[in-house]
Parts: sequence; C-alpha cells; structure tokens
Amino acid sequence: MTRYLITGAAGMLGRDLQAALAGRDVTAFDRTELDITDQDAVLAAVTGFDVIINAAAYTQVDDAETNEDAAYAINATGPRNLAVAAAATGAKLVQVSTDYVFDGSATSPYLEDTPINPISAYGRTKAAGEAFVLAEHPAGSYIVRTAWLYGQHGPNFPKTMLKLAAARDTLSVVDDQVGQPTWTADLAAQIVALPDSDAPAGIYHGTSSGVTSWFGFAQAVFAAAGLDPARVTPTDSSQFVRPAPRPSYSVLGHDAWATAGLAPIRDWRDALAAAAQQGTFEAQ
Repeated sequence: MTRYLITGAAGMLGRDLQAALAGRDVTAFDRTELDITDQDAVLAAVTGFDVIINAAAYTQVDDAETNEDAAYAINATGPRNLAVAAAATGAKLVQVSTDYVFDGSATSPYLEDTPINPISAYGRTKAAGEAFVLAEHPAGSYIVRTAWLYGQHGPNFPKTMLKLAAARDTLSVVDDQVGQPTWTADLAAQIVALPDSDAPAGIYHGTSSGVTSWFGFAQAVFAAAGLDPARVTPTDSSQFVRPAPRPSYSVLGHDAWATAGLAPIRDWRDALAAAAQQGTFEAQ
C-alpha cells in the first residue's frame, strides 16, 4: 500500500488533500509537527513514505516584501530539504508552487516551460523552491503551480465577498487582473492523480480551466449565493495599492496534463457551482 505524507496539513489545501486521500495510508503534519526548514527532522520524518506532498508555504505575499528571509526558509529551503530527503529514500515529491513565478506580462496562457520572472519577494522564494526541487530530485518530483485558491477550510476571496455583501450595498472589485479561480478540493484531487497515474515528473499547472477577472469572479460568487451580481462594480488595481506587485495576467496553460494522459481541472464556473452547493462559503 502506498504511504503518503502531507506537509502543511492544517492549511486550506492541506485539509482538502487529506479528504482526497481518505481511506489511504496518510500521515499529515502541520508546521508544529514538522519544521521543513530543519533538514535532519525532514529526513527522519519522510523515511518510509512513498509520496510526499508539500503544501507548506509562507503565503503572506505582502509581508514577504519585508520578511524575504523568513519566506525563503519555508518556500525555498524547506522544499530543498524535502527533495534531498525524497531522493535519498526514493519517494515521489509533489511541490505546490504558484503563478507568482511569472511576471504577468503575457497575453496568452503561460506554458509549463515558459521562462519564469518573479516580480515579488514571495514569487522569488517560490521560484527558488522550484529550482531546488528540480535540481535535487528531478526524476521523482512534480511541480504543481496553482493560483487564485479558495476552499472551505480557510479565508478566501468568496468568503470575503459574501461577508462584505452583508455589510454593504455595493462592492468595487478590480477588473484589470485576470486568472483562474481554483477550488482546493479540485486541486487536491488533481495532485493525488499525479503519483496515482505514474505521470512523468516535471511541471504541471494546477489551475481551473477558463479565465476571469477578480470582478468577474466576485459577480459569479454573488450569483452563486443568490445575490444580485450588479451589486459588484468594476475598478482598477490603482485603487488598491499594496506592498507586493501582483501579476496582472495569471492564466496558466495545461498542456502537461494531456501529455500525462490526464484531463486538466474543470472550468472554474462549474467548480464554483459545486463548491457553493457543498457550503464551501458558509462561515465555519
């Protein structure tokens, strides 16, 4: 029986990964149980496992601008430690990465082999993590880049929109940043499919199919909740200046799935409808 280890198990994706692997031999560690920046602790922890899924990450994008060393430790050194350990034990490794490794200047979907060019501290640290994994365990690792995540077990954009909807008549949401809203339940299932199918090692883009803006996403959330989407009005990102620059175009191509004989994640609108039906946006 395949033995799975999940790091970052307390997070939104980590929780859904455990659900996706229900009934299997799974050990799930949160950051208090395994410090992935500790190389000796990592080697001891991964021994005996066949598949390691690293969902641990420093995801505070704005804070990373002034705490890049702390972000680097978790997003780069941690994955390196896991890759070294996986290579030593013969385990497969899934490293969850991000659209932030790209600069957002593209006008067509980023291919898996498009050269990266991060424009934020967070993006740089995640890019470094990718490089370490590919260098230390190239034959046994999957890089899964994702973006615009939402799910039941954490703060996320739909929950924020509905909370604001209860307090305001209208909301202004940026319409000049586009991407692919991705439900963590879908992403978790897609991640599990990689080692299950014995797909080739390499880079995969784990985002939903289809494209929208944050404005379009917000309108769809309102509609899914039975609210009037006209209550959401468009604005531009100049009205919401934040410390870390965001890629304005975060659309990822999905060609690698076909090469592996797997279907990409479904359209974001279908996923949103399913998530709403399951009560994903309800207060926990």
